[in-house]
Amino acid sequence: MDNEEIAQRIQALVEQEHELRAQLQASELGPEEERARLAALETSLDQCWDLLRRRRARLDAGQNPDDASARPASEVEGYQQ
Repeated sequence: MDNEEIAQRIQALVEQEHELRAQLQASELGPEEERARLAALETSLDQCWDLLRRRRARLDAGQNPDDASARPASEVEGYQQ
């Protein structure tokens, strides 16, 4: 996946997040379902952002960005901000 594909994936996930929030406001889904689905979306977003940052860092360092791969959710979710 190249940087453009990752950016498109991030945009699609953000759109899904907005749709979930709209469904909650319209009472089309319950809060538990929304929380579970949002948690999954947030994890996917974190993984995409992490991969995009690592690809950019490799490129800035003169390395091949294609050598970066997505990290497991357990690792990405353990980062402190």
